[in-house]
Order: sequence, then C-alpha cells, then structure tokens
Amino acid sequence: MAAGSVIQYSGHKCFRHRLVLSILSGKPVKIHGIRSDDKNPGLRDFEVSLLRLLEKITNGTVIEISVTGAYVSQGTATGLLCTKAGTAILLKPGIIAGGPLVHDCPLSRSVGYFLEPVIMLAPFAKRPIQLTLRGITTDDYDLSADLIRTVTLPHLQLFGISDGLELRIKKRGAPPGGGGEVQFLCPIVKQVKTLNFVESGKIKRIRGISHAVRVNPQFSNRMIEAARSILNRYIPDIYLHSDVYKGEESGKSPGYALSLLAESTTSVLFCSEATSKPGVAPEDIALQATRALLSEISKGGCVDQKHQSLVILLMVLGSEDVGRCRMSQPTPQTIQFLRDIRDYFGTYFKISPADPTKPDSSDLLYSCYGTGYVNANRDLA
Repeated sequence: MAAGSVIQYSGHKCFRHRLVLSILSGKPVKIHGIRSDDKNPGLRDFEVSLLRLLEKITNGTVIEISVTGAYVSQGTATGLLCTKAGTAILLKPGIIAGGPLVHDCPLSRSVGYFLEPVIMLAPFAKRPIQLTLRGITTDDYDLSADLIRTVTLPHLQLFGISDGLELRIKKRGAPPGGGGEVQFLCPIVKQVKTLNFVESGKIKRIRGISHAVRVNPQFSNRMIEAARSILNRYIPDIYLHSDVYKGEESGKSPGYALSLLAESTTSVLFCSEATSKPGVAPEDIALQATRALLSEISKGGCVDQKHQSLVILLMVLGSEDVGRCRMSQPTPQTIQFLRDIRDYFGTYFKISPADPTKPDSSDLLYSCYGTGYVNANRDLA
C-alpha cells in the first residue's frame, strides 16, 4: 500500500523482498506492526543484521528503527545504537555501492538468509561486489551455501549475468556454533536480458554434495548410499560427491547434510536438501532430501519453487520486451511478491496454463512486460 510517496506494509513477512524492492525502485518503504502481537515484539537479531548489511552495500541509505527511541543511520557501517528491537522501520534507499565487504552473520540464521537479497541487488551495483559472510553455512530454514552455488547462481546466468559470478565456500559452519565462511563475487551489468524459458525437458542427470564436519567421515558415505538406493531406480547418471572438511575449515559444531540437484535436457534445475538433526540417522536425512527432490521434480515447470521470486524479479527488470517463463503453482510467498512488485514497479503478470490441451498439467506460464531497468549506478562509476 502506498501512502504519499512512502510505500507502507504491516507485519514481518516478506521483510527481505520488500527492502530489496525499495532499494531497486528508489521508493522509500515503511514496515510497521512487526510482530506487534508477539510476546517478544519487534525485529529479530538476524533482521537487524540484514539492515546493517544493506547499509554496507549501499551508500546514502537512511534507516530508522522506532519503538520508544529511534536509531538513524546514513549509510555508515556503525553498530546499532538502540537496545530495544523496533516494531516499525523506515528505509529511504540510496545507491548500491558494492565493492569489497565483510559481514558477520548472527547464529540464528544461516548465510543463505543474507545472500538471497544480496544476489538480487549485486548485478546493479556501482562496483562489483566481493562479499565475505561468516556464520552458519547450512541450516533448516534457508538455502545452503551449496545450493546457492550450484542452483541459484546458474539462474542469474539465464539473464546474462555470468562472467566473474562465483561463490566460494572457504569454511563450513554447522549450527549452533557456526564458524563457516563464504565469499560471494558478482559482476555488474548495465541491463539484464529478457527471459524466454518455456521448455522444461526431461531430467538427464542428478548431482549432489554430501558433507560432514566434526563427525565420522563415514556419515557422508552412508548418506550417499541411502540416496542412491532410491535415485538409481529412476536414472543412471548420478554423481554424489562426498565433501569432508577437517580442522579449522570444519567450523565449530558437528553436523552433516545432503544437497541434491537434478538437471534437465533444457538446463532446468530442481534442488532439495536435508540437514542433520539430533537422534536422526544419516540414512534418514538422505531419504528426506531424496524424497523432497522427487517431489520438486513432480511439480514441473522450468524454475523450482525456491527460486520463483528471484526469476520473477529479474523478469520485471528485463529489457522492454515480453518475458515468459514456465513455472509450477506459485507459493504463498510468490503470490505476495507479485503483489509487492505491482506496488513498486506497477508491473502486472499474466498467468495462464502452460498446456491448455493437457488438463492434468499444473504448469503455468508467467509473462510480463519488462520495465527496461538500467543500472544507473554503473554509469556513475
């Protein structure tokens, strides 16, 4: 909802996406009523940390967090001055500066929580971003560093963002102690390409990374064997890599996880993952990840549900032409994201059945007219 020149929302849901849309569109946003009915109202530590990271990446951004007092910052990387978490924030966006940055993430969320919004902003920065994040690299809530490297970044290549795009996993960090470190490198572009991705193809290969830190390395092999016991029934081209880190590179806590990725003949990527839990055998973790991958494949489309928002945003920012993409049913988060895009950019999507002749197909065709977004920050460099 827009009130004057400031776009207003209530509640903490879709927090990251609304901040990203504000910075890209240049329109201020006010989010109030953040967990106002909760026993512990206001922003959580990871949300405050995200605001601090956006401060570092941008230049001239003004963020106000209000409850009884207010914290105001103008694009500095200083620490937060207020002790109470705010139930309302106001963000007045500056320009995306980029450059070399280091950020320590709180242990309540993994680095994936912070990387997802940065990936949406990084191609439109003034200088190429070289971001080092420290904290937990894999957890149950957000995309792991492995999936971002193998699945999220290839989605950017669909829009012509490829040279120099990289995510390096320097150290693993399992919850609760963390201790991981990743480095994200992203080039800048003047404009992203229009997407036309409507052929889903057939699954041709499955790849996976099974990693274990500060536990018996055999756990990694046990997960691979369990995953193969199911996947071998469907396709022969399967390669699951065992990635065991030792010493300082293994972080501060024991843990293990399995990340899976399926690729089709038209370069469609589906992914899933499962992480270790107390008292759960490695075989059960592997079966959980494998079934999740098969479930994701069964939903169809050219983009899996974890990456719908990223692809939709880049379609909106594309050149002034009609972009089309075949996807599965939208998640509730995607539906809200489409509404938020309408608020910021005035762009509407046409969503129609991808195969009208096949009533049993649930695939949908998403199409929109690109805004012709040009990276003005780059021209200032």
